Amino acid sequence: MKVRLFAMFLALLLAAGVCLSAEKPVTDDAITDYVRLKLAGDPEVKGGALAVDVKNGVVTIGGTVETQHQKDKASKLAKKVKGVKQVVNNIALKERTGGK
Repeated sequence: MKVRLFAMFLALLLAAGVCLSAEKPVTDDAITDYVRLKLAGDPEVKGGALAVDVKNGVVTIGGTVETQHQKDKASKLAKKVKGVKQVVNNIALKERTGGK
């Protein structure tokens, strides 16, 4: 009986800890770090050179990429980060030089 009571008490403590941590807001600095990691770690975006700025959960991404797909994927990756409210994608596409 004591073991079962202890197990229930422990489960309640763990649940309370999860609830408390779920309500804690994510800071802009943490969001910046997570977005940069996501972009740099993606094999398609290769976003190590992209600029990331965050204010009140609004992420602004800048820099240049080769394709529209990379630009779109950067937005999708940033939107998946916890705490992101909106993504402003200011990424430009590199101009291709014509050499036929």
